[in-house]
Amino acid sequence: MLVAYLAPALMAGAGGVASGQSGLTMAAFTSIAGTSAVVALLIGSWLQHRGRSRTWTTALPRIMVAAILAVGAAVIAGLVGWLASRWLPDHTSVVDTAWLARLHIDLPISAAVAAVIVSWRWRRQNP
Repeated sequence: MLVAYLAPALMAGAGGVASGQSGLTMAAFTSIAGTSAVVALLIGSWLQHRGRSRTWTTALPRIMVAAILAVGAAVIAGLVGWLASRWLPDHTSVVDTAWLARLHIDLPISAAVAAVIVSWRWRRQNP
C-alpha cells in the first residue's frame, strides 16, 4: 500500500512542480495518492480473499478483469468525488476551493489506475 501511495504522489507532485501548478502538487499528496492507496488496499484485499472464488476473475482475459475493476472503481470514486465536491461546501465549514473542484476528476482517474495495476499484477500471479 505504501507504493500505491508514494508512486502517484511523487509522479503527480513532480508534474505539479514542473508545470507550476500548486493545486496539482497539493492534490498529488492528498486526493490522488490517497485514493490510489485506498483503492489498492480494497481491491487487493478483495482479490486476495475472494478473487479466486469468483469464476470471472480467473476465466476472463487479464485485460477484461482489469477493465471491469477499473471501470467499477472509477464510477464509485467519481460518485464519491462528485458528492464530496457538492456536499462538503454546503454542509461543513470546508470552503469551496479549487481542491474540491478537482475531486470529481482526481478520484476516478486515481481509482482506475490503481485498480488496473493491482488487478493486472494479481491476475499475473493467479492465472
